[in-house]
Amino acid sequence: MRADRLVSLVLLLRQHGRLSAAALARELEVSTRTVLRDIEALSAAGVPVYAERGRHGGFALLPGFRTELTGLNHDEALALLIAGSRRGAQAFGLGSALASAMLKVVDALPESYRDTAAGAAERLLIDPETDLLSRRTVAEEVPDTVVAEVRRAVLAGHKLRIHYAAVDQTPKWRTVDPIGLVTVRDQGYLLATRSGADRTYRLSRVLAAQELDEPAQRPDRVDLDRAWQDRSTRFRAGGDQVTVLVRLNPARREDLLGTALAVRAEEPDSDGWLRLEVSFQDRRHAEWALWQLSTNAEALAPQWLRDSLRNRAAALATHYEAPS
Repeated sequence: MRADRLVSLVLLLRQHGRLSAAALARELEVSTRTVLRDIEALSAAGVPVYAERGRHGGFALLPGFRTELTGLNHDEALALLIAGSRRGAQAFGLGSALASAMLKVVDALPESYRDTAAGAAERLLIDPETDLLSRRTVAEEVPDTVVAEVRRAVLAGHKLRIHYAAVDQTPKWRTVDPIGLVTVRDQGYLLATRSGADRTYRLSRVLAAQELDEPAQRPDRVDLDRAWQDRSTRFRAGGDQVTVLVRLNPARREDLLGTALAVRAEEPDSDGWLRLEVSFQDRRHAEWALWQLSTNAEALAPQWLRDSLRNRAAALATHYEAPS
């Protein structure tokens, strides 16, 4: 909306002091012509914005033009800025709104807190896009129109029609009662019920969505954290899961736990290693997880897993045999 853009323009000038039309256009994701029209509109509305000519010129506000938000101490301001650095808002289609809100928060802070809070926020990073091994976390792409429609239905408490592409199935239209939205590792999920049964839908598989006027059949209050835990437990208990008995070097315990669905039993072995009973989603998942651990893990059971890992190792050794 233009009104939101005008506010963002003013706040950008408040923060940076002076910006060229091109720089404002990049920040606001509009053309320079649109920026110039917005500057004219602000001037007509009485906002003291003026142009400075020359190589280092641009647009600026007269000194002292600002509002101030009182009542926030330094740690409260820092908490807001850190919250604004989380990428979860992207999964719900609120990335641009969050960026605009953070501009307003920073601009409205009392002078004594603004610089120190912003500087401290630069030194705290939450959920970076890559880990220490340079493995990149790829956020799923969900069209803004789809996630906005889903979000509106969730917040308004209305039924929702979604065109959903389940795995290995032809996309179908479904009418659901939305309960809430959850983001986990940059993947968004819709928690809902359908004909009274719990359902969890991955937002990246929602091809289209339509908010209906009919009220959703759902409780007035919900504990989303508890609901997610319950559904996660049911998910881990279903499907083609397999249970594996494995001996493990304790130094690689966290690596195994990071890939397994659940640990059902754990005890120290006589040689200082660990003996664990863990579950995986299916056979392929179990084989992949144990292969990653190389000689730091030994599958004790079932026999098919031992055979599979031995055959894979033999094939790799053959591949790298020295030429005769």
